[in-house]
Amino acid sequence: MRLHVIVLFSIIGSPCLAADPALTIYNQQFAVVRETIPLDLKQGLNTLEFTGTTAQLEPQSVMLRDPSGRRALLILEQNYRADPVSLEALLKRYEGQTIDFQVRNGDRIETVSGKIVRAGGTTALPEWYNRVSMNPYGQPQPSVSQAIIEVAGKLRFELPGVPLFPALGPDMILKPTLNWTIETDRAGTLDAELAYVSGGFDWNADYNIIQSESNALDIIGWVTLANNSGKEFQNARVKLMAGDVNKIQPQAGPLASRAMFSAGGVIGGFPGGPQVVEKTFDEYHLYTLQRPVTIHDKESKQVEFVRAAGVGSEVIYVYDGAKIDMNRYQGWQPEMIRQDPMYGTISNPKVWVMREFMNSDSNHLGVPLPKGRVRFYRRDTDARLEFTGEDSIDHTPKDEKIRVFTGAAFDLTGERKRTVFRMDMGRQMMDEAFEIKVRNHKKEPVEVRAVEHLYRWSTWEISTSSMPFTKTDAQTIEFRVQLQPDEEKKITYEAHYTW
Repeated sequence: MRLHVIVLFSIIGSPCLAADPALTIYNQQFAVVRETIPLDLKQGLNTLEFTGTTAQLEPQSVMLRDPSGRRALLILEQNYRADPVSLEALLKRYEGQTIDFQVRNGDRIETVSGKIVRAGGTTALPEWYNRVSMNPYGQPQPSVSQAIIEVAGKLRFELPGVPLFPALGPDMILKPTLNWTIETDRAGTLDAELAYVSGGFDWNADYNIIQSESNALDIIGWVTLANNSGKEFQNARVKLMAGDVNKIQPQAGPLASRAMFSAGGVIGGFPGGPQVVEKTFDEYHLYTLQRPVTIHDKESKQVEFVRAAGVGSEVIYVYDGAKIDMNRYQGWQPEMIRQDPMYGTISNPKVWVMREFMNSDSNHLGVPLPKGRVRFYRRDTDARLEFTGEDSIDHTPKDEKIRVFTGAAFDLTGERKRTVFRMDMGRQMMDEAFEIKVRNHKKEPVEVRAVEHLYRWSTWEISTSSMPFTKTDAQTIEFRVQLQPDEEKKITYEAHYTW
């Protein structure tokens, strides 16, 4: 990083270093960066050059101020350059000119001259092309071209050797650079606060859960920080924001639009003091790492952030017997689905295994949990951990129930078939009946929750049923089936629809 202060026609050089930085990272690939920059200013106009930013800074987000509020800093003009010297940049700069190339010929190194006819590289296509030729994800398609070098009257579609460029010019930069023209009301030194939004950051949460024989859970959580911003941060104070934060995406093409950016947080559960402290911030949750961390560019870093033991849980078996190919019904209107006799008649034989637990103080947890991946393990008889399934959870407040899917049960099966289908369009009514069988091949008794979706229409009633059921929402009912080892039970019901 370099920082120079130029006061109109006189130059004041001051080798300044920024204080420890602070980062607030969101898990949609951006962060708010805050740094303290020592400045020595003259009254009136000052021109500053700062090279300590990331390579993915959003220039419009830059804020430079005196945190004490005693001095006014007015940025009259700001220029951001993100084109540091590189092979591709220098080839483009000297396009059409002749330079030397070092070529190895056996044990000798020779120098040949070559004209850069075309620099090559990746370039953006014109906006009109992006409008008519857009990939499925709405991103503009780049154009990739090869370099063309003329050597001794012959064209080569590659570099003939190592290019030897002239020395750096005064308008070339080695790092992304901010140039400011600043007006201040009085002279003197100050520690200015620089803040901006930058891409190239990300983080996510992962939970590793070990299940005991009593179904109690031991939970260990990691947070992974990733820095691809083009800048290293030494001893950074890091915060993580949890919640659905709205951020407008850059306009990359006609399909670009506003998007909801989500972010997650972490919690502390270490003996001897928390590693992360959580608090409510506006409509979100803010989590602070309790010790500074160094994050190198192109580095990911893991920090253990939660540890809880003895979390009570329950294993739930769910049979959702209707197997529906949603690809077939894409674009169908509800009336069309209602009149399709084959809708929902294919049987799904799998019984789902769900794990459910309360995120509460009384259950040894009770903290806001960020969204992330949950992995389940269980010890075998040889005491080794075996992986038993994984799922993901959304942001979960305190005192809410968490239910995750871990896989399909091997020794539980289901079968579902339709037995009655009557539709009278003139009387605007329909009757549909099903027979459901669930079988338990385990050595212990289990309860299976057979879930049925009343998907034909919003107005319905169950005219007959062989077993009591619970209405769980406007179009779902649930039967709780108790099964002894090697037992099969059958459920029958009929639904009457009107519209």
